[in-house]
Amino acid sequence: MKQESLFSGSANNMPLANRVRPQTLDQFVGQQHLLGPGKILRELIENDQISSMIFWGPPGVGKTTLAKIIAKTTHSNFLSFSAVDSSISKIKKIMKDAALEREIGQTTMVFVDEIHRFNKAQQDAFLPYVENGSIILIGATTENPSFEVNSALLSRCKVFVLQALTPDDIRTLLQNALTNPEGFGKQAITIGQDEITAIAKFADGDARKALNTLEMAILNGDKQGDQTIVNMDDLSQLITRKSVFYDKNGEEHYNIISALHKSMRNSDVDAAIYWLSRMLEGGEDPLYIARRLVRFASEDIGLADTNALNLTINVFQACQFLGMPECDVHLVEAVTYLSMAPKSNAIYQARLAAAKDVKQTANEPVPMQIRNAPTKLMKDLGYGQGYELAHNAKDKLTSMKTMPPSLEGHEYYVPTSEGHETRFKERLAQIKAWHQRND
Repeated sequence: MKQESLFSGSANNMPLANRVRPQTLDQFVGQQHLLGPGKILRELIENDQISSMIFWGPPGVGKTTLAKIIAKTTHSNFLSFSAVDSSISKIKKIMKDAALEREIGQTTMVFVDEIHRFNKAQQDAFLPYVENGSIILIGATTENPSFEVNSALLSRCKVFVLQALTPDDIRTLLQNALTNPEGFGKQAITIGQDEITAIAKFADGDARKALNTLEMAILNGDKQGDQTIVNMDDLSQLITRKSVFYDKNGEEHYNIISALHKSMRNSDVDAAIYWLSRMLEGGEDPLYIARRLVRFASEDIGLADTNALNLTINVFQACQFLGMPECDVHLVEAVTYLSMAPKSNAIYQARLAAAKDVKQTANEPVPMQIRNAPTKLMKDLGYGQGYELAHNAKDKLTSMKTMPPSLEGHEYYVPTSEGHETRFKERLAQIKAWHQRND
């Protein structure tokens, strides 16, 4: 836990992002869907009607900056907590002090960065003080608060979704850093619009990354007397490899695997390869992806292409043998094949329909005629009596009942006319026609 002054001067050794941090709503860039004229969050701030809230969005979009602006605008004491050094006892002590401040009319705003990293006990320590209004809690998270924040605490907070900054937003921030006296406004910097645009694209909506890149580019620029020149050749060394926003244990993991699955289902091979590449570049376990492809082969293709399952099993084994980066092409091969294969979810729907009957009907006994009878007692009790061996029949079909009587007539597998499943559809029609003639 640390207490910060909102009015302290900037230090030269501070990172550029801290030195040029906006101090007012008018200086804040981006999030116009929340902070534009007449928008809900701006109205709450300007009317001093702030209650506990959670800012959810990707890195570098202004969550911390916005919390500080709110505290300054509402003249609140501002406290920030870190999951690393915030024990339960420390949290409770500070919360009790805040409750005393509240009694004399002083509002305390508690900012919890990366609130998703706080364990349940730490989050629970804030709950009674949020509930009785002793503090205004502002949590910031890059993870879906539905999964990462205790439901009791979440229900007492408004959730505002912040979006990645646009390239225009980033360019505005970079231009401000070049002219702001707290940034490079007192220095002679020469940098072209092409270089500014390159940094903005490289930042991927992250203001902090953009400002850090600009700072490094200027520090390593071509010094000519009092002037620093930044050209594309110098800049290219800093932006050759872009980090991918991907959390293997967070929501982005599930979002992108969902995007991959739905792209393959929609037979969009290029989109599927793109989402696969996003996962691989983000460091996803190739075996996890391979397992999902095996599932897809049966869930979304099934008997429409009986080779799909074989291919995905082979690719899974190739990933086991080779690992990354060598197995990336095998995964691309599988994703391409599955995307272009004929689609049928008949097998998946059959499973769902049968599972529904299992759950909603009684545990029907297995019909006696299809029970094994390994002992004399079981034979005497009628086990296996009336069993007809299909191999001995001319058409390899018999009129013997194999479904529990109460479920006779229930159909689960309804084949489509996609790909090879046409063969199974025709065969099933032949079997049904035989029973109509012979039963």
